[in-house]
Amino acid sequence: MIDYNPKDWFTFVFRLHKADTVRKLLPMIVAICLYSGLVAWLEAEVWKLSDDSRVKNISMLHSLLGFVISLLLAFRSNSAYDRWWEGRKLWGSLVNNSRNLALKMNALLPEEDRESRQLYRAMIPNYAFALKNHLRSQFKPEEFVAAGGLEAQHLDTTRHVPNQLASVLLRKAYSLQKQGVLTGEQLLSVNAELQSFTDICGACERILKTPIPFSYSVFLKKFIFFYVMTLPFGLAFSLGYFVIPAVAFVFFVLASMELIAEEIENPFGTDANDLPIDGISQNIRKHVEEIL
Repeated sequence: MIDYNPKDWFTFVFRLHKADTVRKLLPMIVAICLYSGLVAWLEAEVWKLSDDSRVKNISMLHSLLGFVISLLLAFRSNSAYDRWWEGRKLWGSLVNNSRNLALKMNALLPEEDRESRQLYRAMIPNYAFALKNHLRSQFKPEEFVAAGGLEAQHLDTTRHVPNQLASVLLRKAYSLQKQGVLTGEQLLSVNAELQSFTDICGACERILKTPIPFSYSVFLKKFIFFYVMTLPFGLAFSLGYFVIPAVAFVFFVLASMELIAEEIENPFGTDANDLPIDGISQNIRKHVEEIL
């Protein structure tokens, strides 16, 4: 995720960064400029349609369709941002629940039970890293901290790794209750945090596995393409060759909105505007180790 100062907005106009849509759209913008120039030349020099009112009325059609496409893009960007923001709230809940579980185990576990304390000290952050990698369809053994006889090579990476770690945390809590280290009431007090890990994982998987409907995304792309391709025919009479920068700018605005929505609708990836879940996982490890 890109860190920036929202008050220093003027410099953004002249600065290009990795996630800037200008870089991605530059070849298409150049092609649109060439196409617009060709249409303007054909209408003025070859077809000589300057007196044909039927062609001039195309601009009225674009005015009507411009309103429709703005509604579609607004819905597209809002739904993509909702997915991004929901993902951020879920990872915020993971941070809070990890700290709460660490605080409770720190208060409930005896100081001399170093094995249990070390297990929770390692496995709570391990779960955050496992969830991060699970959402990216990968596994990084170097991010796993061994404890309680469980090491990275003992995990079955062909199965659901976060579920395996959640099972370790839950089994240990029930084992402590059977040993008399925790009472039934104390077990109930930590059960909410233990259960929340799986709830957060399921909610993140729902965002990941349910993209924007294919038909809607395809229709919007086709709509933008045909809208921009027909725009020079309606504007060339009134703008002349100035239609070239005008159409290029319209294409840049419309296509950029779609590109931004595509990037943030899956907030758990490694794109520049995705959630900083690597840093969040590191903070969870830092805070849990401080508590326990």
